[in-house]
Amino acid sequence: MTNTMTEERLKECLAVVENTLDDMKAKNITVLNVENLTDVMERIVIADGTSKRHVRAMADSVGAEVKQAGFMPLGREGGSVSDWSLIVLGFVVVHMMVLALLLFFDL
Repeated sequence: MTNTMTEERLKECLAVVENTLDDMKAKNITVLNVENLTDVMERIVIADGTSKRHVRAMADSVGAEVKQAGFMPLGREGGSVSDWSLIVLGFVVVHMMVLALLLFFDL
């Protein structure tokens, strides 16, 4: 656990992300614990969408919901016409992409 993130706060952030993705009908929502593999994050959330538009809507919704819950995104990658989107919350990274990309990268 990082110095600035409590276990309770981490669980709260993950709950917001997972619930939002579920509400947006994301597929195959997976949370990977990487705290023993890297010092830059503790969890990676991977989800797939059905289209570029769906991925963009998921990213917009996750961004809005985490802000409303008090978590400030540090960055967002992937454009409005991209097959993927990435939201960096510091201790949690949310990676959303169309299924074809997930299969291509064997995720």
